Amino acid sequence: MEVKELGHLVLYVRDIERSARFYRDVLGWRQILPAPGADSNAFAVFNAPSGRTHHELLLIEVGEDAAALPEGRRVGLYHFGLKIGTSDDELREALAKLRETGTPVLGMSDHTATHSLYIADPDGNEIELYVDVPGVDWETPEAIGSPVKPLHL
Repeated sequence: MEVKELGHLVLYVRDIERSARFYRDVLGWRQILPAPGADSNAFAVFNAPSGRTHHELLLIEVGEDAAALPEGRRVGLYHFGLKIGTSDDELREALAKLRETGTPVLGMSDHTATHSLYIADPDGNEIELYVDVPGVDWETPEAIGSPVKPLHL
C-alpha cells in the first residue's frame, strides 16, 4: 500500500454553528453541506476554495457536555497544518484577519522550510497556518530538521 495524500480530517466539536462559523468565516473554507444557515443535523462538510477534492474537513457535533481535550503533553493529535500560500505577505494577511476576528495567535515560528502561525479552533484543536519559504529545498533533511526560530512578521 502507498498513501497518495492526506484526504480529509474529521473533528468532533461541541457547537456545530460556532465551529462552522470559525472554519468558514475566519479560515475561509467553503461549506458544502449543509448550506450555511440551513438545518445542520449536527454536522458540517467543507473543502478548501481550491476545490482539490470532494471534502477535506468534516465537523461532527458532540454537545457541550463532551470531555475537553486534556492540556499538556498527551498522546494524540498535536495540530494540523493548513498551507495558506508561499509568501510572508500572505502570512501577514492571515495575521491581520486573525486579529480582525479576535482569534488569538498562540505562536509564530520560522521552521526554515516554512513560516507558521499557530491558532486554536473554538474547541481547542490547534492549527498551524503556514507558507512554504521560496527557494528552500524542503526535500533535504537539513531544511526540515533545522532548529525552530522565532518568526517576526
